[in-house]
Amino acid sequence: ESYLLANKLRLCYDEFGDKTHPPIVLIMGLGTQMTAWSVEFCQGLADSGFRVIRFDNRDIGLSEKIRVKKPVSVMNVFLRSKVGLPFDVPYTLNDMAADTIGVLDALGITAAHIVGASMGGMISQIVAAQYPERCLSLTSIMSTTGNPALPAANWRVTKQLVSRPTSGSEAELVGHGLKTWAIIGSPDFPPSKEELTEKILASMRRSSYPAGFRNQMAAIAHSGDRRSILSNITAPTLIIHGKADVLVPVEGGIDTAKHIKGSKLRLLEGMGHDIPKELRPRIVRMIAEHASQA
Repeated sequence: ESYLLANKLRLCYDEFGDKTHPPIVLIMGLGTQMTAWSVEFCQGLADSGFRVIRFDNRDIGLSEKIRVKKPVSVMNVFLRSKVGLPFDVPYTLNDMAADTIGVLDALGITAAHIVGASMGGMISQIVAAQYPERCLSLTSIMSTTGNPALPAANWRVTKQLVSRPTSGSEAELVGHGLKTWAIIGSPDFPPSKEELTEKILASMRRSSYPAGFRNQMAAIAHSGDRRSILSNITAPTLIIHGKADVLVPVEGGIDTAKHIKGSKLRLLEGMGHDIPKELRPRIVRMIAEHASQA
């Protein structure tokens, strides 16, 4: 892992593959570290002939944390955004899109294939719409347009996502993580409890910063409806979505495809809001083929 200065922030990143190959930048989702792009996933893309870059978004993992005077109340943000009242946010998804461009600048890359998952998909949509000359192709995974008419995550899912363990002890945090993944993970490809526990522990021990999660949640709420900018996207676009996603229902992927001209939509059976190892080779192949054709 190395560090670079992007958009005036110190971000942690690492790379796979040959530096002379076409670059692919991977952007992760809400409160999720770059390590969620597994080594196997990154190596798979590198073996397909790409220079693969993953990085920790601001406020997560080993990247710089944004200090705020007043902690964000997720409940307040949710309610105000639902009724259309203004609210303050520490930063926006547009700022995070500028971070991505900063990563390209720091590495001396003129243009890259941009791949984002969940909130990372939202950020990658903004990159493709606002910095077309920097985006060779777009892949938006398990993401959405922000269209308020779309079905949202059900209350049980939202409640689990915004609830935080009281004590913050390792055991309680692991229990909370296991419960979250039991709800949002892929129903047809459940990992073993041991695998999942190991993954949650590794992530927690690398970094735990709940304030960053709340700040990013506020940025998503602030972003609102992106349909108007999606029509500006000219990069070849691939949309991948699991049919069993309860956090960002599949309609989000369908709506994204509807608003990006000429995009390709791939819906996967039994996939929830994660990239299960059983589907990894297939998703790597889809992205590699899409980027190669672009």
